[in-house]
Amino acid sequence: VQLQASGGGLVQVGGSLRLSCAASGRTFSASAMGWFRQAPGKEREFVATISRNGGITDYADSVKGRFTISRDNAKNTVYLQMNSLKPEDTAVYYCASRLVAPSARPSEYNYWGQGTQVTVSS
Repeated sequence: VQLQASGGGLVQVGGSLRLSCAASGRTFSASAMGWFRQAPGKEREFVATISRNGGITDYADSVKGRFTISRDNAKNTVYLQMNSLKPEDTAVYYCASRLVAPSARPSEYNYWGQGTQVTVSS
């Protein structure tokens, strides 16, 4: 499984970005997907996760109400819509996959994308 994240960039406070993560391979529809982020000098942290069919989602408290995770199994792609961005959202964002159930724990994910930089300027 290969994951390719894209859509990052520089945005002003209050702006929006949509990240995409395209997956190769035949297991996408059988995989829960997650988004994580890592700021300089900090540990990788959970952002959002989604179940195989998209029926279950979960978010970190810091992004609830501002970020939305979704997926299109026909396109083997998972998305992260980020609204009302804040400077503290600045980080490298990673997508990840694991078979079966969604999880907020990075250690439970088997495959990772290369990351895409999001910078929110004030």
